[in-house]
Amino acid sequence: MTIQPYRSTPLFDETSLPAALRARHSTKAGVWGVIRVLEGELRLTYLDPPSERILDPRAPGLILPEQPHQVEPMGPLKMRVDFYDQQPDEAALAGG
Repeated sequence: MTIQPYRSTPLFDETSLPAALRARHSTKAGVWGVIRVLEGELRLTYLDPPSERILDPRAPGLILPEQPHQVEPMGPLKMRVDFYDQQPDEAALAGG
């Protein structure tokens, strides 16, 4: 059985994506996030340790509990974030 998110953000586009998500932020303790890009591309920057990924509809981004990160749209975009109270399994990461 696939683990289900307990909450999801609304759909955001490149203009409605909140400034708080574009700046350094993190999930709370015990909360995993999966960034799902439905259209376009999004740059996900992990801040500690530093690394970067480009997310698209085939490549979601996993955020670990309390992991500092920020995002930046790379043109037109539709995306949301799903929140989990346990680590998502491969099926949860692939689905959306």
